Amino acid sequence: MIALILAGGQGSRLSPMTKVMAKPAVHFGGKYRIIDFALSNCSNSGIDTVGILTQFKPQALNAHIGIGTPWDLDRVHGGVAMLPPYMSEQGGDWYKGTANAVYQNLSFCDQYDPEYLLILSGDHIYKMDYREMLKKHIAEDAAATIGVINVPIEEASRFGIMNTDGNGRIVEFEEKPAHPKSTLASMGIYIFTYKKLKEYLIRDAEDPDSSYDFGKNIIPAMLADNETMVAYEFRGYWKDVGTIQSFWEANMDLLSTDNEVRLFDTSWKLFTQVKIRPSQYIGDNAKISDSIITEGCIVDGEVRHSILFPGCRVDKNARIVDSIIMEDCVIEGNVIVNKAIILEGSTVKASNVIGNGDKIAVIEAGSVVAPNFSGKI
Repeated sequence: MIALILAGGQGSRLSPMTKVMAKPAVHFGGKYRIIDFALSNCSNSGIDTVGILTQFKPQALNAHIGIGTPWDLDRVHGGVAMLPPYMSEQGGDWYKGTANAVYQNLSFCDQYDPEYLLILSGDHIYKMDYREMLKKHIAEDAAATIGVINVPIEEASRFGIMNTDGNGRIVEFEEKPAHPKSTLASMGIYIFTYKKLKEYLIRDAEDPDSSYDFGKNIIPAMLADNETMVAYEFRGYWKDVGTIQSFWEANMDLLSTDNEVRLFDTSWKLFTQVKIRPSQYIGDNAKISDSIITEGCIVDGEVRHSILFPGCRVDKNARIVDSIIMEDCVIEGNVIVNKAIILEGSTVKASNVIGNGDKIAVIEAGSVVAPNFSGKI
């Protein structure tokens, strides 16, 4: 089995974090980027050939992944490959949908002649052993196996919903239904028997009326043809960080005592590209609780239930609560930061208040925030 990670999303609902980078490249959890979860899952699952499909502002993502060394993907045969849209002798085009993105990279897949193709979203937070999902796919002799997770019924209309029979076979797919019949939400994780998928992708590419999308076209077409499609129910932590609110929540989840992501679990490590920074320094006046403080930080103020990314400075009499402070930010003295996300390279000048503990205040990257700033959403 080889893997393709869909990582070209603009992520407009995560603006301003996605102004200069694709959503999978957004920083997360102190020292990681969102795509590290999918890549680390592949590495831990023994998948050594991964294609990353990029499109929107890929520079930060390309620089982060490099030749794939942190994920053991710097290989002569297989390894990691960045796959942007390209021109050929027949012409070229942007990726027109998730299915079209994979279709345009069939030649990449063909050179490995895989039995199975794993397709992932590059913008979800979770840890998962894809080998367990593959076992079910093989046991069921399925054409497609779709990862699903149970969600509260009041949230089900936000997702693609899989309706199954008593044996876990998918009998119906509903895209964001107003009145969902089940709570099995698609996680955007698919395993396909490769030769079967290839047939459907080629057929879909020839249909001028298609949306070229897995959820809207490929899955319904396979269901209509009575292909064997099964649901693989995942019971761990999974979060789609597609909005400012969900992004903040997922970061704060890392600080809970029953944190399911388990950053410190050595049996399923989360790998990333690491910058060389000095150790953190905690000053005499510092008060720190329930927080993640990463390399290169200098803290002489109060930090409570927050995450400080590398290279941050928190001066004396500053107080940070329920907040995310990204790389190389400076929080000067007598500043209160309450439920905020402050993006890379920003400085909050002395005697200032950012956030009110209600809505999430977001400060754009590289900002210099003058005193008496009221914050913005």
